[in-house]
Amino acid sequence: MLAVEFSVPSLSTLRHTIDGLWTIINTAKPAVLAGTILVCVFFGGGIVYAIKRWRRTPSKQFQKALATFDEVTILTHPTPDPDAMAAAMAVQHLATYTNTDTTIQYPGEIRHQENRAFRTVLDLSAEQIESVADLSSDNVILVDHNSPRGFQGANAVEPVAIIDHHPGDGTEDAFTDIRTDYGATASILTEYFHALDFEPITQPQETVGDDKILPREVTTGLMHGILTDTGNFTRGCTDAEFNLSKYLYSGIDADLLDRVVNPPISAETLEIVSQAVTDRDVDGPYAISDVGTVSNIDALSQAADKLLQLEGISAVIVMGDNDETLHLSARSRDDRIHMGNVIENVLEDIPQSGGGGHARMGGGQVSLPHLEGLVVDSGMERSELTHELFDELKTGG
Repeated sequence: MLAVEFSVPSLSTLRHTIDGLWTIINTAKPAVLAGTILVCVFFGGGIVYAIKRWRRTPSKQFQKALATFDEVTILTHPTPDPDAMAAAMAVQHLATYTNTDTTIQYPGEIRHQENRAFRTVLDLSAEQIESVADLSSDNVILVDHNSPRGFQGANAVEPVAIIDHHPGDGTEDAFTDIRTDYGATASILTEYFHALDFEPITQPQETVGDDKILPREVTTGLMHGILTDTGNFTRGCTDAEFNLSKYLYSGIDADLLDRVVNPPISAETLEIVSQAVTDRDVDGPYAISDVGTVSNIDALSQAADKLLQLEGISAVIVMGDNDETLHLSARSRDDRIHMGNVIENVLEDIPQSGGGGHARMGGGQVSLPHLEGLVVDSGMERSELTHELFDELKTGG
């Protein structure tokens, strides 16, 4: 994204400039004077445009970018979580005020019980895609990630806008807002609504009309997105998360939020959590657990959360495989460790594999055929991968 930097001149500098121009006007020949006036108009207009662009908030910039499209696809990352889904809902709601048609789409699956509850309880309409041909529009807006992934032809997608809080080098055409210091993408979208003077409401309302309102489903979704990605305000929080939650509070539907936060838990999830705790390998304050083949990979993150609660444990990694892919979920409460770097450093040399994340939360995927040496000449056992992860944890990533 092209960035233009400029500084506002001092009053003395402006005074000298005006005096100089006045001297030229009084002494110059008509042809020179006409040229001088044209130059001043050209550069003056450029300065005014730059000042207006500088003063325009990200919320207004995004709203203006939205208004240039008749339709857009709002795309989440694979297996969207509450933060991604809340951000998608927020963009969709904002688009109703720019007369832009929207479709929310996602690759992968929505499997975690809280994510499924979010979709059902908050009435999220979202379509699953498998390839770039399934996208509803050429105008793609990425939320909660900044590089398309998880479907065939993803590399060919050139997004027109990106809103995210994860580190990365994603590029766009019309608008980018990536804030790695924020705890959630939902926080960024909430800030947009606050800056644009939207009012959270608690009563159902079918039509938007001229009033800038935030329906209770959107407000509750944004609140849950913030809570989820910050671990209930225990990780990655900034002042923004607390201030914006206060703004959302009056419009939250407590019953809807409770139904999303406390859905029924499947027996398989409880079994995976139990296995992760029982079969853990421990090296000092670090624990790694390989739970084998699972049908619900979202249970791995829940197992990691529970494993981290064990006394004496400060960093954990839970692994499980599904469809020839080994999935890793990592958590930490040790300030000396950057979990995203730990996962990235260990997996970067394994073909068709990779990972990353934040200091206290990370994840990754490993191609089992490549890990086991079935595709390349060299490979390793999963136990060897565990040893490498332990070694990297000791270095802090």
